[in-house]
Amino acid sequence: MAAKLRAGLVGLGMMGRHHARVLGSLDGVDLIAVSDPMGDAHGVAGGRPVLATVAELIKLGIDYAMVAAPTAFHEELALALAEAGVHAMIEKPLAVDTPAAQRITAAFASRGLVGAVGHIERYNPALQQLRKKLDDGDLGEVYQIITRRQGPFPARIADVGVVKDLATHDIDLTAWVARSPFATISARTAHKSGRAHEDMVAAIGELRNGIITNHLVNWLTPFKERLTMVTGERGTLVADTLTADLTYYANASVATEWDSVAAFRGVSEGDVVRYAITKPEPLRSEHEAFRDAVLGLPGATERIVTMEQGLATVAVAEAMLQSATSKETISL
Repeated sequence: MAAKLRAGLVGLGMMGRHHARVLGSLDGVDLIAVSDPMGDAHGVAGGRPVLATVAELIKLGIDYAMVAAPTAFHEELALALAEAGVHAMIEKPLAVDTPAAQRITAAFASRGLVGAVGHIERYNPALQQLRKKLDDGDLGEVYQIITRRQGPFPARIADVGVVKDLATHDIDLTAWVARSPFATISARTAHKSGRAHEDMVAAIGELRNGIITNHLVNWLTPFKERLTMVTGERGTLVADTLTADLTYYANASVATEWDSVAAFRGVSEGDVVRYAITKPEPLRSEHEAFRDAVLGLPGATERIVTMEQGLATVAVAEAMLQSATSKETISL
Protein backbone atom coordinates (compact mmCIF):
# COMPACT_ATOMS: atom_id res chain seq x y z
CA MET A 1 0.00 0.00 0.00
CA ALA A 2 1.41 3.39 -1.02
CA ALA A 3 2.23 5.88 1.71
CA LYS A 4 -0.24 8.71 2.15
CA LEU A 5 0.63 12.25 1.10
CA ARG A 6 1.39 14.44 4.10
CA ALA A 7 -0.70 17.62 3.87
CA GLY A 8 -0.87 20.82 5.88
CA LEU A 9 -3.52 23.55 6.03
CA VAL A 10 -2.73 27.26 6.45
CA GLY A 11 -5.67 29.42 7.55
CA LEU A 12 -8.60 28.29 9.70
CA GLY A 13 -11.22 30.90 8.85
CA MET A 14 -14.55 30.46 7.05
CA MET A 15 -13.04 28.61 4.08
CA GLY A 16 -10.27 26.97 6.11
CA ARG A 17 -12.74 25.01 8.21
CA HIS A 18 -14.26 23.47 5.05
CA HIS A 19 -10.80 22.63 3.68
CA ALA A 20 -9.99 20.96 7.03
CA ARG A 21 -13.10 18.78 6.81
CA VAL A 22 -12.30 17.62 3.27
CA LEU A 23 -8.54 17.19 3.76
CA GLY A 24 -9.19 15.24 6.95
CA SER A 25 -11.23 12.64 5.05
CA LEU A 26 -9.49 12.59 1.65
CA ASP A 27 -8.35 9.19 0.40
CA GLY A 28 -4.57 8.88 0.12
CA VAL A 29 -3.94 12.02 2.19
CA ASP A 30 -3.00 12.52 5.83
CA LEU A 31 -3.69 16.01 7.17
CA ILE A 32 -0.93 16.14 9.76
CA ALA A 33 -1.27 19.69 11.15
CA VAL A 34 -2.95 23.06 10.68
CA SER A 35 -1.61 26.60 11.03
CA ASP A 36 -3.19 29.93 11.94
CA PRO A 37 -1.72 32.71 14.12
CA MET A 38 -5.24 33.32 15.48
CA GLY A 39 -5.63 29.70 16.59
CA ASP A 40 -8.46 27.28 15.84
CA ALA A 41 -11.51 29.53 16.27
CA HIS A 42 -13.92 27.05 14.64
CA GLY A 43 -12.53 23.94 16.36
CA VAL A 44 -11.71 22.09 13.14
CA ALA A 45 -8.22 20.75 13.92
CA GLY A 46 -9.62 17.41 15.04
CA GLY A 47 -6.86 16.85 17.58
CA ARG A 48 -4.08 17.71 15.15
CA PRO A 49 -1.35 20.21 16.11
CA VAL A 50 -2.43 23.85 15.72
CA LEU A 51 0.70 25.82 14.78
CA ALA A 52 1.24 29.59 14.66
CA THR A 53 3.39 29.84 11.51
CA VAL A 54 3.87 28.22 8.12
CA ALA A 55 7.55 27.67 9.03
CA GLU A 56 6.49 25.30 11.83
CA LEU A 57 4.23 23.47 9.39
CA ILE A 58 7.05 23.07 6.87
CA LYS A 59 9.35 21.63 9.57
CA LEU A 60 6.94 18.71 10.00
CA GLY A 61 7.85 17.51 6.50
CA ILE A 62 4.69 18.07 4.48
CA ASP A 63 4.32 17.11 0.82
CA TYR A 64 1.76 19.80 0.04
CA ALA A 65 -0.21 22.61 1.62
CA MET A 66 -3.58 24.25 1.22
CA VAL A 67 -3.40 28.01 1.80
CA ALA A 68 -6.72 29.50 2.92
CA ALA A 69 -5.38 32.64 4.59
CA PRO A 70 -6.54 36.17 3.60
CA THR A 71 -5.39 37.28 0.14
CA ALA A 72 -2.94 39.84 1.57
CA PHE A 73 -0.82 36.98 2.98
CA HIS A 74 -0.83 34.72 -0.09
CA GLU A 75 2.50 35.88 -1.53
CA GLU A 76 4.45 35.58 1.71
CA LEU A 77 3.04 32.11 2.47
CA ALA A 78 3.31 30.79 -1.09
CA LEU A 79 6.94 31.87 -1.48
CA ALA A 80 7.87 30.22 1.83
CA LEU A 81 6.27 26.97 0.69
CA ALA A 82 7.95 27.14 -2.74
CA GLU A 83 11.34 27.80 -1.14
CA ALA A 84 10.85 24.65 0.97
CA GLY A 85 9.89 22.55 -2.07
CA VAL A 86 6.27 22.10 -0.96
CA HIS A 87 3.48 21.80 -3.56
CA ALA A 88 0.57 24.16 -2.81
CA MET A 89 -2.97 25.12 -3.68
CA ILE A 90 -3.73 28.78 -2.91
CA GLU A 91 -7.28 30.00 -2.36
CA LYS A 92 -8.52 32.42 -5.00
CA PRO A 93 -7.56 35.04 -5.93
CA LEU A 94 -3.95 33.92 -6.31
CA ALA A 95 -2.60 37.26 -5.00
CA VAL A 96 -3.50 40.88 -4.30
CA ASP A 97 -2.11 42.10 -7.63
CA THR A 98 -0.47 40.95 -10.86
CA PRO A 99 3.19 41.43 -9.79
CA ALA A 100 2.63 39.31 -6.67
CA ALA A 101 0.81 36.65 -8.72
CA GLN A 102 3.73 36.62 -11.18
CA ARG A 103 6.26 36.11 -8.38
CA ILE A 104 4.27 33.22 -6.92
CA THR A 105 3.80 31.56 -10.32
CA ALA A 106 7.50 31.90 -11.17
CA ALA A 107 8.59 30.49 -7.80
CA PHE A 108 6.60 27.28 -8.26
CA ALA A 109 7.45 26.89 -11.95
CA SER A 110 11.18 27.36 -11.42
CA ARG A 111 11.23 24.58 -8.83
CA GLY A 112 9.05 22.17 -10.79
CA LEU A 113 6.36 22.25 -8.09
CA VAL A 114 2.65 21.69 -8.60
CA GLY A 115 0.85 24.95 -7.91
CA ALA A 116 -2.90 25.49 -8.15
CA VAL A 117 -5.52 28.12 -7.34
CA GLY A 118 -8.77 27.37 -5.52
CA HIS A 119 -11.27 28.60 -8.10
CA ILE A 120 -13.91 26.23 -6.78
CA GLU A 121 -16.67 27.18 -9.23
CA ARG A 122 -14.92 25.22 -11.96
CA TYR A 123 -15.77 22.07 -10.03
CA ASN A 124 -19.48 22.84 -9.76
CA PRO A 125 -21.29 19.91 -11.44
CA ALA A 126 -23.49 22.26 -13.50
CA LEU A 127 -20.46 24.05 -14.98
CA GLN A 128 -18.60 20.79 -15.54
CA GLN A 129 -21.54 19.52 -17.57
CA LEU A 130 -21.97 22.86 -19.36
CA ARG A 131 -18.35 22.82 -20.52
CA LYS A 132 -18.68 19.23 -21.74
CA LYS A 133 -21.77 20.13 -23.77
CA LEU A 134 -19.94 23.08 -25.34
CA ASP A 135 -17.00 20.80 -26.17
CA ASP A 136 -19.45 18.32 -27.73
CA GLY A 137 -20.86 21.10 -29.92
CA ASP A 138 -24.37 20.96 -28.43
CA LEU A 139 -24.84 24.74 -28.87
CA GLY A 140 -23.00 24.99 -32.19
CA GLU A 141 -21.20 28.30 -32.44
CA VAL A 142 -21.16 30.14 -29.09
CA TYR A 143 -22.10 33.83 -29.23
CA GLN A 144 -22.24 35.10 -25.66
CA ILE A 145 -21.54 34.24 -22.01
CA ILE A 146 -23.39 36.10 -19.26
CA THR A 147 -22.78 35.72 -15.53
CA ARG A 148 -24.74 37.12 -12.59
CA ARG A 149 -23.24 36.77 -9.10
CA GLN A 150 -25.26 38.89 -6.69
CA GLY A 151 -26.18 38.80 -3.02
CA PRO A 152 -25.89 40.45 0.40
CA PHE A 153 -22.56 41.63 1.81
CA PRO A 154 -20.49 38.93 3.60
CA ALA A 155 -19.02 40.54 6.73
CA ARG A 156 -15.99 38.20 6.60
CA ILE A 157 -14.51 39.95 3.51
CA ALA A 158 -12.37 42.94 4.47
CA ASP A 159 -9.19 42.94 2.39
CA VAL A 160 -10.51 43.19 -1.19
CA GLY A 161 -13.55 44.48 -3.07
CA VAL A 162 -16.19 42.60 -5.00
CA VAL A 163 -14.04 42.43 -8.16
CA LYS A 164 -11.17 40.44 -6.64
CA ASP A 165 -13.36 38.47 -4.24
CA LEU A 166 -16.36 37.52 -6.38
CA ALA A 167 -15.79 38.56 -9.99
CA THR A 168 -12.63 36.45 -10.13
CA HIS A 169 -14.96 33.40 -10.04
CA ASP A 170 -16.69 34.63 -13.21
CA ILE A 171 -13.49 35.65 -14.98
CA ASP A 172 -12.01 32.21 -14.44
CA LEU A 173 -15.09 30.15 -15.25
CA THR A 174 -15.88 32.18 -18.39
CA ALA A 175 -12.42 31.71 -19.89
CA TRP A 176 -12.50 28.05 -18.82
CA VAL A 177 -15.86 27.02 -20.26
CA ALA A 178 -15.09 28.91 -23.50
CA ARG A 179 -11.49 27.62 -23.68
CA SER A 180 -10.38 31.15 -24.54
CA PRO A 181 -8.74 33.97 -22.52
CA PHE A 182 -10.09 37.52 -22.31
CA ALA A 183 -8.98 39.94 -25.03
CA THR A 184 -10.68 43.12 -23.76
CA ILE A 185 -12.66 44.24 -20.72
CA SER A 186 -14.65 47.35 -19.84
CA ALA A 187 -16.19 47.90 -16.42
CA ARG A 188 -17.96 50.32 -14.10
CA THR A 189 -17.91 50.02 -10.33
CA ALA A 190 -19.85 51.56 -7.43
CA HIS A 191 -19.13 52.18 -3.74
CA LYS A 192 -22.47 52.17 -1.92
CA SER A 193 -21.83 50.51 1.46
CA GLY A 194 -19.30 52.94 2.90
CA ARG A 195 -16.33 50.57 2.61
CA ALA A 196 -12.94 51.33 1.09
CA HIS A 197 -13.45 48.86 -1.74
CA GLU A 198 -16.02 48.63 -4.52
CA ASP A 199 -19.17 46.62 -3.79
CA MET A 200 -20.69 46.50 -7.29
CA VAL A 201 -19.33 45.97 -10.80
CA ALA A 202 -20.86 45.70 -14.26
CA ALA A 203 -18.45 44.54 -16.95
CA ILE A 204 -18.51 43.63 -20.63
CA GLY A 205 -15.72 41.87 -22.41
CA GLU A 206 -14.63 39.93 -25.45
CA LEU A 207 -12.68 36.69 -25.49
CA ARG A 208 -9.94 36.04 -28.02
CA ASN A 209 -12.20 33.63 -29.88
CA GLY A 210 -14.79 36.40 -30.42
CA ILE A 211 -17.33 35.42 -27.74
CA ILE A 212 -18.76 38.49 -26.00
CA THR A 213 -19.26 38.45 -22.24
CA ASN A 214 -21.28 40.31 -19.64
CA HIS A 215 -20.81 40.15 -15.86
CA LEU A 216 -22.94 41.61 -13.05
CA VAL A 217 -21.44 41.18 -9.59
CA ASN A 218 -22.38 42.85 -6.31
CA TRP A 219 -22.80 42.64 -2.54
CA LEU A 220 -25.92 44.83 -2.60
CA THR A 221 -28.71 42.49 -3.73
CA PRO A 222 -31.00 41.11 -0.97
CA PHE A 223 -31.19 37.67 -2.62
CA LYS A 224 -28.42 35.34 -3.72
CA GLU A 225 -27.94 34.62 -7.43
CA ARG A 226 -25.23 32.55 -9.15
CA LEU A 227 -26.02 32.11 -12.84
CA THR A 228 -23.96 31.43 -15.97
CA MET A 229 -25.81 31.68 -19.29
CA VAL A 230 -24.23 30.62 -22.57
CA THR A 231 -26.05 31.46 -25.79
CA GLY A 232 -25.19 29.89 -29.14
CA GLU A 233 -26.72 29.13 -32.50
CA ARG A 234 -28.80 26.19 -31.20
CA GLY A 235 -30.06 27.71 -27.95
CA THR A 236 -28.98 28.67 -24.44
CA LEU A 237 -27.53 26.68 -21.54
CA VAL A 238 -28.16 28.07 -18.05
CA ALA A 239 -26.08 26.82 -15.12
CA ASP A 240 -27.31 27.67 -11.61
CA THR A 241 -24.32 27.03 -9.38
CA LEU A 242 -26.33 27.51 -6.18
CA THR A 243 -28.43 24.42 -6.96
CA ALA A 244 -25.95 22.79 -9.41
CA ASP A 245 -28.72 22.59 -12.03
CA LEU A 246 -28.18 22.84 -15.78
CA THR A 247 -31.06 23.77 -18.08
CA TYR A 248 -31.15 23.85 -21.89
CA TYR A 249 -33.45 26.21 -23.79
CA ALA A 250 -33.52 25.04 -27.40
CA ASN A 251 -34.09 27.20 -30.45
CA ALA A 252 -37.10 26.00 -32.43
CA SER A 253 -37.29 26.24 -36.18
CA VAL A 254 -40.60 27.87 -37.04
CA ALA A 255 -41.63 28.53 -40.61
CA THR A 256 -43.12 31.94 -41.41
CA GLU A 257 -45.21 32.98 -44.38
CA TRP A 258 -45.03 36.69 -43.61
CA ASP A 259 -42.78 37.97 -46.39
CA SER A 260 -41.46 41.06 -44.61
CA VAL A 261 -39.99 39.05 -41.73
CA ALA A 262 -39.23 35.78 -43.50
CA ALA A 263 -35.77 37.04 -44.47
CA PHE A 264 -34.84 37.64 -40.82
CA ARG A 265 -33.04 34.63 -39.44
CA GLY A 266 -34.17 34.84 -35.81
CA VAL A 267 -34.92 32.26 -33.14
CA SER A 268 -38.02 31.11 -31.31
CA GLU A 269 -38.74 29.23 -28.12
CA GLY A 270 -38.31 25.47 -28.32
CA ASP A 271 -38.00 22.63 -25.86
CA VAL A 272 -36.71 23.21 -22.32
CA VAL A 273 -34.70 20.43 -20.66
CA ARG A 274 -33.33 20.37 -17.12
CA TYR A 275 -30.61 17.74 -17.07
CA ALA A 276 -30.36 15.12 -14.34
CA ILE A 277 -26.71 15.24 -13.31
CA THR A 278 -24.71 13.72 -10.49
CA LYS A 279 -23.71 16.32 -7.91
CA PRO A 280 -20.46 15.59 -6.08
CA GLU A 281 -19.26 18.26 -3.63
CA PRO A 282 -17.16 20.79 -5.60
CA LEU A 283 -14.63 21.26 -2.78
CA ARG A 284 -13.95 17.52 -2.60
CA SER A 285 -13.58 17.35 -6.40
CA GLU A 286 -11.12 20.25 -6.24
CA HIS A 287 -8.99 18.52 -3.59
CA GLU A 288 -9.09 15.18 -5.43
CA ALA A 289 -7.82 16.89 -8.59
CA PHE A 290 -4.95 18.57 -6.74
CA ARG A 291 -4.00 15.37 -4.91
CA ASP A 292 -3.86 13.53 -8.24
CA ALA A 293 -1.73 16.31 -9.77
CA VAL A 294 0.76 16.10 -6.88
CA LEU A 295 0.91 12.34 -7.44
CA GLY A 296 1.60 12.97 -11.14
CA LEU A 297 -1.36 10.90 -12.33
CA PRO A 298 -2.14 11.08 -16.09
CA GLY A 299 -4.47 13.93 -17.02
CA ALA A 300 -4.54 15.36 -13.48
CA THR A 301 -2.89 18.66 -14.45
CA GLU A 302 -5.80 19.29 -16.86
CA ARG A 303 -8.19 19.13 -13.90
CA ILE A 304 -6.55 21.78 -11.71
CA VAL A 305 -6.62 25.55 -12.01
CA THR A 306 -2.96 26.25 -12.71
CA MET A 307 -1.14 29.23 -11.24
CA GLU A 308 -0.69 30.57 -14.79
CA GLN A 309 -4.48 30.57 -15.15
CA GLY A 310 -4.87 32.13 -11.71
CA LEU A 311 -2.40 34.84 -12.74
CA ALA A 312 -4.43 35.57 -15.88
CA THR A 313 -7.57 35.95 -13.76
CA VAL A 314 -5.88 38.46 -11.44
CA ALA A 315 -4.75 40.44 -14.51
CA VAL A 316 -8.32 40.62 -15.87
CA ALA A 317 -9.65 41.67 -12.43
CA GLU A 318 -7.08 44.47 -12.28
CA ALA A 319 -8.04 45.51 -15.81
CA MET A 320 -11.69 45.72 -14.65
CA LEU A 321 -10.67 48.12 -11.87
CA GLN A 322 -8.42 50.07 -14.24
CA SER A 323 -11.27 50.42 -16.73
CA ALA A 324 -13.65 51.60 -14.02
CA THR A 325 -11.18 54.36 -13.12
CA SER A 326 -10.19 55.41 -16.66
CA LYS A 327 -13.65 54.83 -18.23
CA GLU A 328 -11.82 53.08 -21.11
CA THR A 329 -11.81 49.59 -22.56
CA ILE A 330 -8.65 47.73 -21.53
CA SER A 331 -6.85 45.33 -23.88
CA LEU A 332 -5.20 42.32 -22.27
